[in-house]
Amino acid sequence: MFALTKRNTSAAAFDYAPSKRVRIHTKLNDTYLHLPESLLDAKPAAPTARIEGDVPLPVLQSVAAPETPGDIMLGGHEVPSAPAVLIESGGVDADKSFVEQVAKEAEAELARKKQQVLAANGGHAGSSAVIEYKKQTETAAQFGTSAIVRRRATEVPKPKWHAPWKLKRVIAGHLGWVRAVAVDPTNDWFVTGSADRTIKVWDLASGQLKLTLTGHINAIRGLEVSPRHPYLFSAGEDKKVLCWDLEYNKVIRSYHGHLSGVFSLKIHPTLDVLITGGRDAVARVWDMRTKNQIHVLSGHQGTVWAMETQATDPQIITGSSDSTVKLWDLAAGKVMTTLTNHKKAIRAVVKSPIDHTFVSGAADNIKKWEAKEGRFLRNFSGHNAIINSLAINQDGVMVSSADNGSMRFWDYTTGYCFQEEVTKAQPGSLDSEAGIYASTFDKTGLRLITCEADKTIKVWQEDASASEESHPIDMAQWTKEFTAPKRY
Repeated sequence: MFALTKRNTSAAAFDYAPSKRVRIHTKLNDTYLHLPESLLDAKPAAPTARIEGDVPLPVLQSVAAPETPGDIMLGGHEVPSAPAVLIESGGVDADKSFVEQVAKEAEAELARKKQQVLAANGGHAGSSAVIEYKKQTETAAQFGTSAIVRRRATEVPKPKWHAPWKLKRVIAGHLGWVRAVAVDPTNDWFVTGSADRTIKVWDLASGQLKLTLTGHINAIRGLEVSPRHPYLFSAGEDKKVLCWDLEYNKVIRSYHGHLSGVFSLKIHPTLDVLITGGRDAVARVWDMRTKNQIHVLSGHQGTVWAMETQATDPQIITGSSDSTVKLWDLAAGKVMTTLTNHKKAIRAVVKSPIDHTFVSGAADNIKKWEAKEGRFLRNFSGHNAIINSLAINQDGVMVSSADNGSMRFWDYTTGYCFQEEVTKAQPGSLDSEAGIYASTFDKTGLRLITCEADKTIKVWQEDASASEESHPIDMAQWTKEFTAPKRY
């Protein structure tokens, strides 16, 4: 640091006074005007000068001094370009009137700043108001306006309690993978179709085999029992769609038109209409009695794996390996809505018996939809496998079954998973033959039937000894899952 002194007090020595006043004024603003109000009220300390009545000048740093002939740099040599630092007021022979003027201007500026602070706080002198205003300003700058702040619902719906399900019976008889199942409307028997090209009728109560039907030359992939006629409909990979008269146990009609294997089959609940879908990427609508093809529902780019039908629009819902779900207008034979939320092939579609919704299952997720317009409602997340089958009963229990043998039981209303199971392949089967290909509830919803790759049929029932105390709802885990960030 170097000290700067004046040789004389001539008028020429103060030629740079205006620029010096600006520099001092700017430095005072930068140093004092940001202080809180409590410091603004403080009285300035009495000046301590070597000459009585002298007003001390503030310490300034990095202030360039004018290069005048009267300036002498103390320190051994002259550095004209180096900044001079004024370090002691007593060492400067300056005009006192100029110093007093600068001090008055600074004091007036401080007073004006104080009035602005008071006005911003409604005329109150409390420093807490200034601090609170500063916090609000920082918060608004960080998070933006409240209109764009996302607020998550704090209320977590409580799931309905359901008893856990247990395996009650294993039925063997097929010689190939069991791929399809349907239950008689009277709830007395059920029917299964297999890769062994046979259809078997079983007694629901005892599990005894009642009848075996042969007629397909390839694996059976779809079965439906008519609620209004003594008819059984079957579809297979041999491109055949057959109508069986169960009074005579023989085929009475065949529906020809598919160009490849038929993978899905449904009967309209109120009309004499049959809907089939297959590997040729179309769904075909048939007149059940005349065997005439009413519509060809084209638009999918892959195999139509699953479908559902109902009495109200949309009367046909299809799921395909092209990862889309389509809602169809049956009267016009045209698509109403295409749902593209899935990213994997869709292998299961089932409607709800308790409300106007349906669910679709794929390898990426299980999704619930509003049926009329196809509005997305929720995900059933956590079953990380290829979902082959879905089933829902009247009590609001949904079961998802996968190709690795895993099963999950859900409360359909809330999406809470209350049970996880893994089916076991029977002795003599390969470990890879633990997959579940089809499932359905009986008409009472009290028994679940699964068709599996180990060539068996399994019957599941609720555990009658279970209670809410022995198997409580895990609300902590459910709250964590419900409030977790989700991707749709």
